[in-house]
Amino acid sequence: MPRIAFLTLENIDDFVIDDDLAVTELQRRGWYAAEIPWSVATDWNTYDLVLIRSTWDYASRSAEFLDTLRTIEASSAHLENPLRVVEWNIDKCYLRELDARGVPVVPSVWGTSGTADVFSTLFTTLLDREIVIKPNVSGGAKDTFRLHAPLSDVMLQQLVDTFAGRDWFAQPFVRSVVTEGEYSLFYFDGHYSHAIQKVPKPGDFRVQEEHGGAIVAVTATAELQQVAEQVLAAIAPVPFQARIDLIRLDDGRLALMEAELIEPSLYLRMDTAAPTRFADAIEALYARRQRHPQ
Repeated sequence: MPRIAFLTLENIDDFVIDDDLAVTELQRRGWYAAEIPWSVATDWNTYDLVLIRSTWDYASRSAEFLDTLRTIEASSAHLENPLRVVEWNIDKCYLRELDARGVPVVPSVWGTSGTADVFSTLFTTLLDREIVIKPNVSGGAKDTFRLHAPLSDVMLQQLVDTFAGRDWFAQPFVRSVVTEGEYSLFYFDGHYSHAIQKVPKPGDFRVQEEHGGAIVAVTATAELQQVAEQVLAAIAPVPFQARIDLIRLDDGRLALMEAELIEPSLYLRMDTAAPTRFADAIEALYARRQRHPQ
């Protein structure tokens, strides 16, 4: 009986997690499948595969999280996505690398810490009177600010305090986020599975469910799939699980907002066949590992 662990978090009260749909499907196929908190001591040698799934508290404990992943990689279990992909994806500066490889990315300015003058001049640098600034390592829109020029002294001090000793990046506020929203395309083992559209609640710009965002299933257009697959083609190795978040710029072009390769919410509940496709991909991965253990 193959054994697989879905890494999750200890306190799931504030999150919508639907990994149980894939767990149930794998169990139906004869697998031992369980959701295991990443922060709980576990003998990973007892598993064949470990998938990083809903570990959505890792951003505030990233060093501890990476230590756990190193322990898993050192065990006999196979970790997906692999540690080298996680280490690359955990810092949003990966967007700069993808931009250099020709991937369309939302224009960004990068910095560390900063004075009031640094933050107030971002509007001039980005040629916009409305911007968004966020930490390089973050999740769930934590410490993300939507800013309008000019900034008050109170807000400037808040930015100085929030980003003291931290890496950050700033982008023009993409106005389509509040009208068209953000698209997420899901890929399992390099193959397209399904897509959703996320639109923030009225008066907000955050598309996450915990902030009131509306989530609807959509059929990905050829344009969406072309850009998403351009993103994947620029990433090596090809990630086993990926969520590609795209947004439409003011000029009408699609651009990458984020490539979620660590613990992407897969929204399996939004497509009735998605849990089956995910289980199929897992079985294909396991079969490859049996043929080629290294």
